[in-house]
Amino acid sequence: MYHAGARQLQDRFDTRRLADRIAEQLSRERFSAEDRSFIESQALFMLASADAAGWAECSYKGGAPGFVRVLDERTLAFPSYDGNGMFRSLGNLLVNPKVGLLFIDFEQPRRLRVQGIATLHDDARLLASFEGAQRVVTVVAECIFPNCPRYIHPMRRVALSEHAPRAGHVPPDAAWKQFEMFRDVLPRRP
Repeated sequence: MYHAGARQLQDRFDTRRLADRIAEQLSRERFSAEDRSFIESQALFMLASADAAGWAECSYKGGAPGFVRVLDERTLAFPSYDGNGMFRSLGNLLVNPKVGLLFIDFEQPRRLRVQGIATLHDDARLLASFEGAQRVVTVVAECIFPNCPRYIHPMRRVALSEHAPRAGHVPPDAAWKQFEMFRDVLPRRP
C-alpha cells in the first residue's frame, strides 16, 4: 500500500502507525455490498491514469447514476462516451493499465478510492449493455479503500447533464463540435 516516498513522510510526521492501521482495517481487494451500492449510485468519478513515461492525467467521468457497475467482487466497468477525440485517458490505459478511481458523494460526504488494472473493450455484447458507450473499460481492483470525507464541500446535484447517455434520451451534440475551427476534422458518424 505504501512506497518509499509515502514511508519517508509518514516517518517525518509520525503517522506510520496510523497509516498501517488504516491499511490493515480499511483497505481491501474485494468490493463489499456497500461499495457496490455506493459506486452504482454515483453520477461522477475522477479517473487517474499515466502514460508510458509516467506523466499523470486526471479525468472527470460522468453519467447517469448506475453508469459505473460493479460486475463481481473484484471488477467494475464504466462506459467511454463520445468525447473530444484526444483519447488521453483511454490511450494511457493501452500503454499503462494501472489506474486510480475516486468516487465522491458531495451530498452525503463520502469518498472511495479504487486502484486497479484497466482493460479497454469494444465487444458488441458489452457495449450494448451500456447506453451510449463507444468503448467499455473494466477495472480489476487491487486495492479499495475509503477516504476521510471531512474536506468535502457540501454540494447538491441539481440535474444530470443533458449530454449524459441514458435510456430513452438522445443527447445533443456538443456545442464546440459546431465551431468552424473543428467542423472539417470531426470524425465521420457510423
